[in-house]
Amino acid sequence: MYVAVKGGEKAVKQSRRLVAKMRRGPETVPPIRTNQIEHQMGLGVDRVMAEGSLYDNKAAATALKQAQGDTMEAIFLVRAFRTTLKRFGTSAPIDTQDMQIIRRISGIYKDIPGGQVLGPTYDYTHRLIDFDSDEKKETPLKNQVPTVDSTEQDISPQQMTRVIDILRQQGLMDTASPTTPHKNVEDLTREPLKLPASRSIRLQNLARGDEGFLLGSAYSLQRGFGLDRHPFLGELRVGYIAVKYTPPELGFEIIIGKIKLTECFMINRFDGSENKPPGFENGYGLVFGQSERKAMSMALLDKSLQNSSNSDSKTKYPAQDQEFILSHSDNVESSGFVQHLKLPHYVDFQSELVFIRNLKKEHDKKKETCLEPSI
Repeated sequence: MYVAVKGGEKAVKQSRRLVAKMRRGPETVPPIRTNQIEHQMGLGVDRVMAEGSLYDNKAAATALKQAQGDTMEAIFLVRAFRTTLKRFGTSAPIDTQDMQIIRRISGIYKDIPGGQVLGPTYDYTHRLIDFDSDEKKETPLKNQVPTVDSTEQDISPQQMTRVIDILRQQGLMDTASPTTPHKNVEDLTREPLKLPASRSIRLQNLARGDEGFLLGSAYSLQRGFGLDRHPFLGELRVGYIAVKYTPPELGFEIIIGKIKLTECFMINRFDGSENKPPGFENGYGLVFGQSERKAMSMALLDKSLQNSSNSDSKTKYPAQDQEFILSHSDNVESSGFVQHLKLPHYVDFQSELVFIRNLKKEHDKKKETCLEPSI
């Protein structure tokens, strides 16, 4: 039977007070400011923006502060905030070839047009914790390479040729499909996921999917649970790109801002078929901010899901299954289903108790019957 919980409202209020106290920490420590999080914890802010489906540095930094650094809770906050915003129009499709590059590498060609640009990355750092970092005095960066500030730098496209375009020019990869700017694009943030999903919806789902889940799923492909060919990093680029929009009252296109993106092309060998010549195929990843693991994992899964959707054979591994990947990669939805177990389930469990007790009585009776001596 259900037992009423008394004093619940008072307990909830006290719990919220404790959360605020924990969030603030000791009074002897200066409070952390939102602008510090935005500029000094940029990769965390980028992840919250990407998985929260909202490009807003300040909102993401504020959410991280409010959630005490709990990325998933911050993503939930950003998505909730996003639902309150009014949509006034649709921007023009961006062309990443016009990206203002801050990092760009390729794993298949040493010399590429524009060169390899290492940029800011932890790939070449020692994984050693610097416990003395708080004691060190900050050195001025005037004579060093300037950092790219998304609020101050001007848009200056560098027109670096994409590596996959080199393969396309050589006839080793299918040409890209023409863009259709005026076509109505499906929007996963406004419509529920329906399976089987088009590639557009799959990419949207992966772009805001949980990085850890995508990384683990992509890793399973590389370990042999789905990929029969070694993938290659065709190109990975990070940079800023202008967002263009045509206001109805003006009638012509204007730049309304710029966003930081990570783009990835993964390349796989294709040996050919009856209807298609041999060449290379690619998987694609595009994510808000600098999120290289996420973009690479997304590209690997995009290729895997393309194969499964084009094949008549049944999927063999989880990373090839649309429903498995798309339905379980959303961390907000996954978190809700897991954390709902913390809610009261007194009535449900009482029914379980009654059921188990009845089964136990039946089991004990059968045991006693078996032990009775036969006459």
